[in-house]
Amino acid sequence: MRHDPVEHLIGLLAKLPGLGRRSARRAVLRMLGEPHSRMLPLADALRAAAEAVRPCARCGNLDSQSPCRICSDPARDQASICVVEGVAELWALERAHAHHGLYHVLGGTLSALGGVRPEDLSIQPLIARVAEGGVAEVILALPATVDGAATGHVLAERLAASGIRVTRLAQGVPMGGALDVLDDGTLAAALKARRLV
Repeated sequence: MRHDPVEHLIGLLAKLPGLGRRSARRAVLRMLGEPHSRMLPLADALRAAAEAVRPCARCGNLDSQSPCRICSDPARDQASICVVEGVAELWALERAHAHHGLYHVLGGTLSALGGVRPEDLSIQPLIARVAEGGVAEVILALPATVDGAATGHVLAERLAASGIRVTRLAQGVPMGGALDVLDDGTLAAALKARRLV
């Protein structure tokens, strides 16, 4: 039986996050309508990215150079490292212009059920970066989940000997959030993290 290239392409696109078969089918139809201006440049860009983009040897960000553009930027605050679960969180913080220091990508969070142990994450390279000196604060920007909290606890313990400041993101009521629709954990976290006005 002969392989159908259109169905194969739809199947590949449907595996991407946020795309189901219907969305993938629409995208393929659009690209096939203008293959020279849409499909071929996309194929070239995919090949170039696959060949050039690698994790940064210092922080774990994805870039075509190592150290990445963030680590190489002398305007960044070298004394502040924001620890994130993955590259998606790093890119979200960059998109929001929320952090002007450096980053460290852990590559996940601890998970007893998933079998993810401290040695499975990029914890030791973070400890080594802090030991080099020049770091005043490590910000834990981890998910507000049981696994995120466990990971933060382990990191705080391992960084305690360095004497640097270890902080975490604030948790609680989001902007525009109504109290009557928030879950109990969010309300409790908001009350614990209250501050002076």
